[in-house]
Amino acid sequence: MPATATAGGAIAVPVVDAAAPAAGRPRFLISDLCAYLESYLPPEQVSEVYRAYLFSAEAHHGQQRRTGEPYIYHPIAVARILAEMRMDHKCIMAAILHDVLEDTGLPKDDLARQFDDEIAELVDGVSKLTQIDFKSRAEAQAASFRKMMLAMTRDIRVILIKLADRLHNMRTLGVMAPEKRRRISRETLEIYAPIANRLGINSIRLELEDQGFRHHWPWRYHVLEAAVRRERQHQRELVANVETAIRRRLQQEDIQGEVFGREKHLYSIYLKMQGKAKAFNEVVDVFAFRVVVDRVDTCYRVLGQVHSLYKPVPGRFKDYIAIPKSNGYQSLHTVLFGPQGTPIEIQIRTQEMNRIAEAGIAAHWLYKGGDGAGAKPLADDWLQNLLEMQRDSGDSQEFLEHVKVDLFPDEVYVFTPKGRIMVLPRGATVVDFAYAIHSDVGNTCVAARIDRRLAPLRTGLYSGQTVEIINAPGAKPNAAWLNFVVTGKARANIRGYLKNLQHQEAEALGRRMLTAELAGLGLDLEQIGGTAIAGYAHQVGLDNVGQLLAEIGLGNRLPLLVARALAGTEARESMVAPDADTGADRGADRDVGRGGPRRLAIRGTEGMVVHFARCCRPIPGDDITGLFSPGKGIVVHRCGCRNLGDFQDKRDKWLEVEWAQETKAEFATEIRVEVGNRRGALATIAAAIAEQGSNIENVQSREKDGMTSTLDFTINVTSRDHLALIMRRLRRIPLVVRIVRLSR
Repeated sequence: MPATATAGGAIAVPVVDAAAPAAGRPRFLISDLCAYLESYLPPEQVSEVYRAYLFSAEAHHGQQRRTGEPYIYHPIAVARILAEMRMDHKCIMAAILHDVLEDTGLPKDDLARQFDDEIAELVDGVSKLTQIDFKSRAEAQAASFRKMMLAMTRDIRVILIKLADRLHNMRTLGVMAPEKRRRISRETLEIYAPIANRLGINSIRLELEDQGFRHHWPWRYHVLEAAVRRERQHQRELVANVETAIRRRLQQEDIQGEVFGREKHLYSIYLKMQGKAKAFNEVVDVFAFRVVVDRVDTCYRVLGQVHSLYKPVPGRFKDYIAIPKSNGYQSLHTVLFGPQGTPIEIQIRTQEMNRIAEAGIAAHWLYKGGDGAGAKPLADDWLQNLLEMQRDSGDSQEFLEHVKVDLFPDEVYVFTPKGRIMVLPRGATVVDFAYAIHSDVGNTCVAARIDRRLAPLRTGLYSGQTVEIINAPGAKPNAAWLNFVVTGKARANIRGYLKNLQHQEAEALGRRMLTAELAGLGLDLEQIGGTAIAGYAHQVGLDNVGQLLAEIGLGNRLPLLVARALAGTEARESMVAPDADTGADRGADRDVGRGGPRRLAIRGTEGMVVHFARCCRPIPGDDITGLFSPGKGIVVHRCGCRNLGDFQDKRDKWLEVEWAQETKAEFATEIRVEVGNRRGALATIAAAIAEQGSNIENVQSREKDGMTSTLDFTINVTSRDHLALIMRRLRRIPLVVRIVRLSR
């Protein structure tokens, strides 16, 4: 039905042709929405919103929600939530249209032609990925989430529409099956409520948390709700007395301000009870009040007055005006000893701070000119971090994991040497701080000075510290950092660097392995040519030669089969196992007349794609052999290692390797030393090992009998000769009874 304009520019809106909603559920009619929009939007923009409604109503014609209502009720309700946040008319239009692409199959280009590219981009950002087949629901959800978050980095209104969409879905979640309610509620509590908190939209965050709590743990919710209702009756007189006392003091000091009690948030009470293992009466005895004034200096005047009225609790004052939270929140927080010693929490803020605390990033559309220009700095750092995490994450599920980590900050505030404040999650380390400054700073950090004192990279940070990062040009991220970093940005950067490094190392190793196999066939890579190799890579489903070589280096493809395919011989799926009794190896069936095979030289510097077996700890000078380990590369064993027997029927996985003439690394090996049970024996042995230029990685001690003890050392050596030198030195110590090299 077409809209008609009145003389004043207002719109005469027909009522939605729909069945009445269930009793007690509010009606979401387009007439109500337009009437509300007229309070802050010009008539021509309200007309555009109505045009979007007509288009959406036609697209969703015949569709119903689980509640039994026409589907169009949902987009109107989402738009109403955004209208209450005073969003611009294009955001309201996109909210009304937000399910059109996903649920009706309408192409994005058609939507852009009907409205404009900006609205089409907003709607597309909120829409799930439905055209791609995913292996699991989790993978599909993660991919859709990644798409939405990347769209959010281009236009923050995407996530505001999604939050409003999720809020209305949570309000009507009761019609869903219990298992689906729990799944959606868990997702809301883990992702969407924290995003609302990160963007400072307190009003939406609180309702998302309470609705998520209600549907995920319904019994706990109702028990806690009843307890809070009973407690509220007991608190009524005390709350009134405190409010009256604060108002009277402000009047005496001629301070204009609003004072009101703050309702305790059910989900926050539940989290405190669960996290601190406290009973209900230990949590709800903190009464909360808010004082809203006109100017910042008045906030500090009020603070002085309430501190003179009631004694402050030591260590419970926080100044979020001087140092705002990362989501832009500003306020003074203080806890006082109230009447009868009851703790009282008071928040003091200006009207502007109160507006931003409730609406967060959305407050800027109404109060900063309607274009959202003031909103970007509020979330700028986080949006930039999202882009970096997306770049360094391997897949959508890993990206979602990194974002979840970033959404739960219990914050600490530390300073750069120039006085810049850095906000980090509680438990953050020096490495997290380095990556928060810049990815390149994190990648090359080696140590830090905390309050001018040297500190290692894993040191945890506390509020008020000044941190200076020490960098070295040749330094690189270490995989061990993943054991202690807590920020998503640091974790994504480290993982991304290590994946890229592993690919580079795998490619270099694969090139050497393929070259060795081709030498056995009397060929080399130059003779075959890059075009032929690239053609073979595409033939086996790989994008380029680099991927083919990396696959070989990681053990996913056998170099001999690739070499034979490149040489034009028949590539076989598997090889004939040699006669175990003769000890013949798989090289026996090669073209020996062309010069024979060339062994792969192990230098010890191949990085993440060559691993040395912990069972036998091979070192230069040992006879060695290699085994392919898919996805990891080569695992090097000593030839006499008993674990090789498990691979006798998989000789196609074996690789001929030898030590390079010059190795430039240290290798771990294990020795067992039996010593007389005397005081200082361990120190004497350790000193002797250090004298020979070896580092002790680990030592285990146990008493063999009353006379002797057994010491198992893991030490670093450069070769068998180096190990022999150490063992000869240890044998000269009178306390040493016996010494052997271990092979597990």
